[in-house]
Amino acid sequence: MSVSSFHLFLLAALFVAIVPGPGIFYVAARTLSGGRRTGLASTAGTALGGMVHVVGIGIGVSAIILASAELFTALKFAGVMYLVWLGLKTFRDAGRLPAEAAHSAKHERAFLDGVAVEALNPKTAAFFLAFIPQFLDPGAPYPAMEFMGLGLVSVALNTLADIVVVLTASATRNFIANKPSFLRRLRQGSGLFIMGLGLSLALVRRPASN
Repeated sequence: MSVSSFHLFLLAALFVAIVPGPGIFYVAARTLSGGRRTGLASTAGTALGGMVHVVGIGIGVSAIILASAELFTALKFAGVMYLVWLGLKTFRDAGRLPAEAAHSAKHERAFLDGVAVEALNPKTAAFFLAFIPQFLDPGAPYPAMEFMGLGLVSVALNTLADIVVVLTASATRNFIANKPSFLRRLRQGSGLFIMGLGLSLALVRRPASN
C-alpha cells in the first residue's frame, strides 16, 4: 500500500471510529452501569471480538458465514439473545452494589461479555468486508496479511474512541454516585439500552451477494 493510500485509510478509519455507533453505546452503557473498570474491560473485550472478525475474514471464515443465509442468521440471533440476556441481567441487578471482593470477577465477566457481544455480531464482519478491501493493494503478494494489518489499525482506532467514551461516562457516573436512586435508574436504563441494541441487531440483513 502506498503512503497516500494508507493516510486515506487512516482518515476514513478515524472518521468511522468517532462516529457514534452500537459499539460506543454498548461500552457507555456498561460503564454507566458498572463503572470505569467495567467499561475498560468491556472495551478490551470488544477489541478482541473485533479482531476475531478481522482474522476470520483474513482466513476466509467470516466470508463463508456471510455467504450462507443459515449461518448468518444463526450467528445473528445468537448475538441478539446474548445482548437481550445481558440487558435483562443489568436491569435486574441495578439495585445491587457488588462487594469489593467480587470486583475482579465482575471485570473478567465484562471482558468476556465484550468478546462475545462483538464476535457474535455479523454486522462487524460485514463492515470489515465492505470497508477494508477498498484500500487493499490488488498487487500485494499477501492480501490476507494486508487485510489483517489494516483491520488491526481499525480496531485500535475504535478502541481508542471507546476509551474516551468510557472515561467520559465514568466521570458522569461518579458525579451522580451520591444519588443512589438516580444511579439505580441509570443502571436500569443502561440495561434497557443494551436490550435495545440486541433487538436492533435482529434487524440486520445479510449483505447481498454480488
